[in-house]
Amino acid sequence: MGGSGKYRILASKLMALIIRSSAIHAAGCYTTGPIRNRIRIVEYTGPRISKDQADEKYENSPTTYLFGIGDGSKVIDGHGIAMFINHSCDPNCETSEIRGRVWIKAIRDIAAGEELTYDYNLYDGDEDEASCNCGAGSCRKSMYSGEELARRTRAAKRAAAKKRR
Repeated sequence: MGGSGKYRILASKLMALIIRSSAIHAAGCYTTGPIRNRIRIVEYTGPRISKDQADEKYENSPTTYLFGIGDGSKVIDGHGIAMFINHSCDPNCETSEIRGRVWIKAIRDIAAGEELTYDYNLYDGDEDEASCNCGAGSCRKSMYSGEELARRTRAAKRAAAKKRR
């Protein structure tokens, strides 16, 4: 890969990503060639809309491809190959927001044919809509972040204690 630092040629220009069936969730994004650690793979693209607009647009939809950006008041309404990258509690990628753009980047070397995944670290939504099927040994059984799960546990304990009074 030529160049250095933030001006490095993007790996997605040199590799093919494909969408196919996934054991994690319906369809997944796979690479056809190896990817080196720390390489930007693909940008999460789509229209930017307010969180309120997204809530209204997808109120009765079981599936969304929304990605919160900035302070969470705006989301990317996913269109493109990155929207097929599934959640895993033991991911091979992570996301980075760089100047308002969201990139999926390798956090380890990824073998050809491997499914790309990142930890969604969800922080809002309904209680029962975020079960995880990643199958990792370290699976939280939820796509919510560890911090959000802890917050919800504390809130449930407070509510139970209040109810007992």
